[in-house]
Amino acid sequence: MPINIPKHLPAGELLRKEKIFVMEEDRAKTQQIRPLNILVFNLMPEKEKTELQLLRLLGNTPLQVDVTFLNTATYESKNVSKSHLDTFYRTFDQVKHRRFDGLIITGAPVEKMDFEEVGYWNEITHVMDWANEHVTSIMYICWGAQAALYHHFGIGKFELPKKCSGVYSHVITDLTVDLVRGFSDEYVAPHSRHTSVSIDEVRAHPDLRLLSYSDDAGVFIVQSKNNKHIMITGHLEYDATTLSDEYFRDREKDPDNTEMPVNYFPNNDPLQRPKNVWRAHSHLLFYNWLNYYVYQETPYEWHYVDENIEYHI
Repeated sequence: MPINIPKHLPAGELLRKEKIFVMEEDRAKTQQIRPLNILVFNLMPEKEKTELQLLRLLGNTPLQVDVTFLNTATYESKNVSKSHLDTFYRTFDQVKHRRFDGLIITGAPVEKMDFEEVGYWNEITHVMDWANEHVTSIMYICWGAQAALYHHFGIGKFELPKKCSGVYSHVITDLTVDLVRGFSDEYVAPHSRHTSVSIDEVRAHPDLRLLSYSDDAGVFIVQSKNNKHIMITGHLEYDATTLSDEYFRDREKDPDNTEMPVNYFPNNDPLQRPKNVWRAHSHLLFYNWLNYYVYQETPYEWHYVDENIEYHI
């Protein structure tokens, strides 16, 4: 089934080249079908890259998915044009009257700051609180995961001695959980962050389940026991070269304090193109989330308002 995206979204052409079934919203509205409505709160600086990464994963299932992009109203993004945001993004005030089947809150380059120091922290917490009643399941990525653990469960973050950057091996604590159904006993995934959370605090929390961790990178997948919140501290959505792009960017800014991502470049040679060795588990994670936690759990009938037209699906 197709993924429904805004007309003329730049990522659309790239998705078509990858043979991902894309349908623009004008055509999708003519079909008598109940799509999954997914809201993506994109806090990443290079928004178009993140759009492509997430749409690629959301579009690789048998389910029809209708995606709405959300941007902060209290902070102006500097790495994407205003026309792109005005055309393809909504603010919270424009969507708060609706219900969504799923919500993704991405990472953000603010992890060294205390949560309350982030300029849009109040807006983020408002959205997270609203989602408790208006969204079936929420997935949080990297800083978004740390923000959710702090806001909902009182687990803080701490700064690492050096950046956790690279591709790390992980294990699963319970292969019977639907979110990790089909995962290998051991698999790899990328991380890119300066902070972490305590694995002991996660394990000890009565409302959380630690699903996956790395001996080297720490906590990776955490799930609330009511299945509402899914927190991913790494970046399974990353492309093969994303860590490379970050490495060369950081090295240009601070060559003396930028270390090469571990287990990433072939032969530890940054001139060689890295391989995506986590792709299968990326698709599997998003497939499982959409199927078991969004599609299987969301009401078939519920009220929402869209563009001044009231629907009862």
